[in-house]
Amino acid sequence: MAGNSQPRDKKGRFTSKKGLAAVATAGVVAFGATTGGVGGTAGSLGSGTSSSVGKNLMARKADSKRSARAGRPEEAWSRLGMRTLRKTAREHAECVSHSFGDVRRFLVRTRCTSLNRMLFTIGDGKASVVVSVAWVAFRTRAQTRQFQDLMDVHATGDIAPLGGELIGAAGIQFSGHNYDSRLDRTRTVLTVAETETLTGEFSADDLDTVAEIAALLPRP
Repeated sequence: MAGNSQPRDKKGRFTSKKGLAAVATAGVVAFGATTGGVGGTAGSLGSGTSSSVGKNLMARKADSKRSARAGRPEEAWSRLGMRTLRKTAREHAECVSHSFGDVRRFLVRTRCTSLNRMLFTIGDGKASVVVSVAWVAFRTRAQTRQFQDLMDVHATGDIAPLGGELIGAAGIQFSGHNYDSRLDRTRTVLTVAETETLTGEFSADDLDTVAEIAALLPRP
């Protein structure tokens, strides 16, 4: 709604949680060798927030989501007229050293049972998107839901994405503006997906579409 200053979460929903604006000026946080990735606070401005012609990926979102749910990622991207260009993945036994902000503080108190991180690019030969996906597992459904509630709020930190240099996207910074999260069927694993334009032009809606589809991908 125009003129409404109420804070929104990463999915664009209104939230009554306090203290979000105080961290919004923190900018983008870069991670070095200790985390193996590049992360960003949700308050920073990303390329997905600027207007552009875009690819109108939303029109093909439903079919792509069905393929992602069925565990067929290449088919999902193909339905958007895109394909995977480069990909890397890592598996970790703990989450704390791969996180920051309030998210890290939560994970110190409530340890995850495993973490999978993936970074990949998709494109159509003219433009490309870089996608970060993290699968965070917990012992109980309650812990996973609490973690999702925290992750979905702007400026609360993040799971640090893998370094862009691993896929030829050195220096990529994730703003948190193009984001989605999903609980798996057991409700003990949260999938978190973030996207940014790598080359060419994509609208914010297009980047959100890619994030929604990526959040449906099964854990490796």
